[in-house]
Amino acid sequence: MTAFLNRTIRQAALAAAFAVAFSALSSSASFALSAEAQQMCTGDAFRLCSSDIPNIPAITACMYKHRADLSAGCRTVMDRDLAAQQPKVAAK
Repeated sequence: MTAFLNRTIRQAALAAAFAVAFSALSSSASFALSAEAQQMCTGDAFRLCSSDIPNIPAITACMYKHRADLSAGCRTVMDRDLAAQQPKVAAK
């Protein structure tokens, strides 16, 4: 029972830390994630980058490093969010 309780508390703490880290990422001027990206990528971040939580730059780097391993939904929304943040270049 104690092992189960400890595991549950650890998972809840990781979820809270990840939520805080992703919230900070979404408010960062350099890399803002939409609420949809947060929702679509939370599982991937836990699966691929849990050792980096709550280090925001490390999570971001890890997600880019493992881009090929991201779920299709996460990869799609991250790509869309990043493209939206790129400065628009005027066509000549």
